[in-house]
Amino acid sequence: MIGGLLIGDLFAVMTSFGSGFFLENLIDMQGINFKSFVTYWPYLPAFIVMLSLLNLYPGITLSAPEKLRRFTIASFLAHAGIILSLYISAKRFDQYQVAFLFSCVFSIPLFFYCRTVSESLLVRHKMWGIPAVIFGAGETGKLVVDRLLDNLKLGYIPVLLLDDNPLLAGEYRGVPIITGINLGSRIASSGEVQTAIIAMPEVDHRRLGEIIVQQAMEFRRYVIIPDIIGISSLWMTVQDLDGILGLLTDQELLEPRNMAIKRLMDIVLSIIGMILLLPIFIIIAILIKLDSPGPVFYRHHRLGKDSKPIEILKFRSMYNNSSQMLERLLQDSPEARTEWQSNFKLKNDPRITRIGAFLRRTSLDELPQLWNVLKGDLSLIGPRPIINNEVIKYGDNYWLFSKVKPGLSGLWQISGRSETDYEQRIALDVYYIQSWSLWLDLYILLKTIIVVLKGDGAY
Repeated sequence: MIGGLLIGDLFAVMTSFGSGFFLENLIDMQGINFKSFVTYWPYLPAFIVMLSLLNLYPGITLSAPEKLRRFTIASFLAHAGIILSLYISAKRFDQYQVAFLFSCVFSIPLFFYCRTVSESLLVRHKMWGIPAVIFGAGETGKLVVDRLLDNLKLGYIPVLLLDDNPLLAGEYRGVPIITGINLGSRIASSGEVQTAIIAMPEVDHRRLGEIIVQQAMEFRRYVIIPDIIGISSLWMTVQDLDGILGLLTDQELLEPRNMAIKRLMDIVLSIIGMILLLPIFIIIAILIKLDSPGPVFYRHHRLGKDSKPIEILKFRSMYNNSSQMLERLLQDSPEARTEWQSNFKLKNDPRITRIGAFLRRTSLDELPQLWNVLKGDLSLIGPRPIINNEVIKYGDNYWLFSKVKPGLSGLWQISGRSETDYEQRIALDVYYIQSWSLWLDLYILLKTIIVVLKGDGAY
């Protein structure tokens, strides 16, 4: 398992080094060649050492945003160490400063993408994860099994469910259910399974304490699932209140300082994006005009921060008389009417033009929203923009949604997009707001690129 991760990480480092030296060569054609690039290969182990010190081998228990944060720290420290080493050894490296700068910048997304590929390959070949025994075969225990089996990258492989209720004996999704919580210590002593997950929030604290002391503590590590499922836990930290366990969660996105940092990032990245994508904007505009009559852009109303109405800009992907077409379709087709009332979207929408289908599949129709980001109507990353009719579906969660700007991309964008049902979309929006950090935003931004290129869940 670790060997597969090492191969991917070394490839990321070598590629970032090569890209840095290549760009340096474009800027200054003197003194840089392949030989000088190879000269610095002996420093590659410095990156592996830093990644190892930051517990990224294998890093199974870390969330994706936390891994990204540690990749960034490791890359910065490794590059700084190399430069310091060259300075101390009195070697000339002034002509390579730009190369190292580019290498440091490139290494962060390269680490992320290479690690994503490595983990996916390891999961596919059943080489990723550590076995875990789950205490409790009730509703919570089965929910844990569902989450772990549906997302194998979480890294815990459920091999056994233990419960004192003999009526639950059997199996669940291929995982055996055995009667007898007291079997836990015997399993731990065998050494084959070193992780326990306590998923019994319904038992009283006294019984839970007995299970932890007599059974779970025999394992090398154990995870306790509290009775607060549904509350964001990405950045939750344990706080000791004089012997009383507290779980501390800061809603960072509601902090004015963090809002200012997020806004600055939106301005810088939207300007860079519009400049780089200008040729694509022009090509798409021409194709839209050639495909069907009507304007290039389409403006539609959404709710912004504090429930203020905003106009979202998109490339037009529907025929100009789409409103009349939708009205007729909903009158004539009960199936389409049901689908529209449920998701406010149609999977096989006859209003979409030929070029519009391509734009939607690749999400290119949303590129003009970079202008909305620059204006401040949207953020690059945030909850999904909604219309007035959708407010009622958010219920008590809407007040939280209204506190932040909607996003051009978000957790919904990278979690199945149109394939997710409405309740999941709301849950993802709430989770994002409660769990926000710059690392989560950066993770979503990098993951969005993968999702858009693959066209997952887009229609």
